[in-house]
Amino acid sequence: ADCRPGPRFADRIQLSPAKFRELDQVNTAVNTAVTPVTDLDHYGVAELWAYPDDNKGDCEDYVLQKRRLLIERGLPASALLITVVRDENNEGHAVLTVRTDAGDFVLDNKRRDIVRWADTPYTFIKRQSERNPLVWISLLPPETAPQTTVSASNSH
Repeated sequence: ADCRPGPRFADRIQLSPAKFRELDQVNTAVNTAVTPVTDLDHYGVAELWAYPDDNKGDCEDYVLQKRRLLIERGLPASALLITVVRDENNEGHAVLTVRTDAGDFVLDNKRRDIVRWADTPYTFIKRQSERNPLVWISLLPPETAPQTTVSASNSH
């Protein structure tokens, strides 16, 4: 049996110029087709993740549609990760992170261009696991444990 590890970038898309154009086409098509509307205005509930089949939705609905279209085009679901961030106003927002051999890129309904995750103004909170889309991975740095000082009593 072959026990060597698999390719280093098994869960990443090879980012050729044609593949980048494909990502850009899907990002632009969804951003253009979907009209932004809150879940409260659209469905009468505070939060509902749904495909924008009626061309209305909020940020996570854009993400779901982009992910669905890219999977239909043959891209691996494990490289298309729904990601929760804090935007420039410190509000919750969802984007699609696309893992590539050239780094991770963000498809976002707030911008037309596709950029590397580090080139966004966002604080990344959590994203789907590439191994199991029902598992969310924290992207925040671990909390620093409080420092405990032990003082020895001077009993002499």
